Amino acid sequence: MPKSFNFSDPPFDCLTPAEQELVRSSLDIAFFAEGEQIIGTDVPSEHLYVVIKGYVEERDGEDVVAICGPDDVFDARGLVMGDASHNSFVVREEAICYVLPKSVVLDLTKANAAYGAYFYQDLSQKLSRLSERSRARELNWLMMARVRDAYIHPAYYVEATDTVRTAGREMRDRKVNALIVRNGARSGIVTGMNLTKALVLDEQPLTAPIGDFAHFDLVTVRADEFLYNALILMTRHSIRRVVVVDEDDQIIGTLDEIDLLSFLSSHSHLISVQLERAHTLDEMKAVSARMDELVASLHVQGVKIQFIADLVTELNRKLMAKLFHHLATPEIVENTCLVVMGSEGRGEQILRTDQDNGLILRDGVEIPGLEEFCGCFSQGLLEFGYPPCPGNVMVTNPEWTRPLSGFRQEIYQWIRKPSGPGNLNLAIFYDAIAVAGDASLLDTAKSYMFDLLADNDAFYAHFARTTEAFQTPLGLFFNLIVQRGDEGDMVDLKKGGIFPIVHGIRSLALQQRLKETGTIARIGRLRGQGIIDRALAEELIEAFNFMMGLRLKSRLARIAVRKPYDNLVNADDLSTVERDLLKDALYVVKRAKDLVRHHFHLGLF
Repeated sequence: MPKSFNFSDPPFDCLTPAEQELVRSSLDIAFFAEGEQIIGTDVPSEHLYVVIKGYVEERDGEDVVAICGPDDVFDARGLVMGDASHNSFVVREEAICYVLPKSVVLDLTKANAAYGAYFYQDLSQKLSRLSERSRARELNWLMMARVRDAYIHPAYYVEATDTVRTAGREMRDRKVNALIVRNGARSGIVTGMNLTKALVLDEQPLTAPIGDFAHFDLVTVRADEFLYNALILMTRHSIRRVVVVDEDDQIIGTLDEIDLLSFLSSHSHLISVQLERAHTLDEMKAVSARMDELVASLHVQGVKIQFIADLVTELNRKLMAKLFHHLATPEIVENTCLVVMGSEGRGEQILRTDQDNGLILRDGVEIPGLEEFCGCFSQGLLEFGYPPCPGNVMVTNPEWTRPLSGFRQEIYQWIRKPSGPGNLNLAIFYDAIAVAGDASLLDTAKSYMFDLLADNDAFYAHFARTTEAFQTPLGLFFNLIVQRGDEGDMVDLKKGGIFPIVHGIRSLALQQRLKETGTIARIGRLRGQGIIDRALAEELIEAFNFMMGLRLKSRLARIAVRKPYDNLVNADDLSTVERDLLKDALYVVKRAKDLVRHHFHLGLF
């Protein structure tokens, strides 16, 4: 009766002590020679196998679709579903396996819902359960802290008509550095720094009303939100404190940055602070160099991919805005809008891949030094680690730095004379978001785009067809379709999985005139409008995040060994759980493509 069986991996990690003992008492150990067939096709398996040593190939005919190594489980799906396996399992390198009888496996699926869920539930439920167990093992508990867990400074009030002297004495007596200012039904905040600037720099009298120096555009966070949401807000708004409110939006107090930092172990706050204080290109470059380190740190801790993407997106945009304002003349700042597009616009470029940006110019304004600025801006991003865009979607390209009227002309051509390049340009422009300059220029361009697209069903169908440009790498019998490469059997996650979700959702969102740019935000809106049903929406989000996380894991592994990264993942490096979940995710992709095909009647084209 083996005592060293690993109960820390799914599906065995959810068994009770009594159920674990049942497994131990029922296990046997078997040795298999190289080349031996353990499970054949069309023959129902009577055992569940867990590899102890060696490797076993899962074959679809002559093709190897997966490799099971130590701690991997097979053939769980065929065993529990009661079907004969469509694939065979052949020993690649002499193997020793635990062998668990089918009767025990089926008894456990009936007695333990979580154990049975591993085999029966859909992708969304599987990933949610797996995520919960993974976080319990891997996440630093500090990353799961709520705002209410940190120290919240009590809210002390003054009236807007009170004097600066009164506010200063209140801060001294209460030993605080911020007060809530009431002005009728409005509430604002004033800090010690506000008072110092008013008295020292602006030479205001002590009798001046404090309301003149308060900020009434409060940035608030609920007490029950995750603490890292407060960090994202501070990063986004370049502030050192947020106002904490209860579920009824009543002010509780303030959360200072220094108190928030004591809860976070990833040191992401240091990057934000350093970026805020950076004044030279070298200082900005040093901040940018720490981005990948931050991503790797958060990923190792098991932090959700969506939080990593949100945080890195805010930092990236602040970095680009910082570079823009460092290099731009007042004329450029006043008369242009810097936009980022594609994955950066959607907030889905977690690691720096390439530059996707453009500059919208105000009509009728001559801007001296514009060409020089564009060259310096692109060179600065290059030094920060953002390589040039292969498609030349950069501010140095006159096609992407032009007056608003020029963009309107291009948008007209993209829509009225659709083509492959035109659809691509419209897609990345639809994903655009303003990061610096006059954002109204982008708003005007997008409004023009939506107006042209009104009731243009033929264009939407043409645009959506690109969703089917790449084959989903999932075979008829639920096997992964791989590409043979020098490093093993590879799966292109972007072409086969991520892109169809992104563009399919983008096509639906464009038709609905949605202003959101992120894929997950678009899915949420489409669900709310009834375009996507709730179950599929949830599974799309889970599948999208899972594939994004899988790609990030692969890229970080290649960075660690100083190899260039791409969108490929090595199927041989995936665990059994990852392979099963990837298959489930790709099946969701197929369902999403079916939805797009039906919605836009693509079968008629």
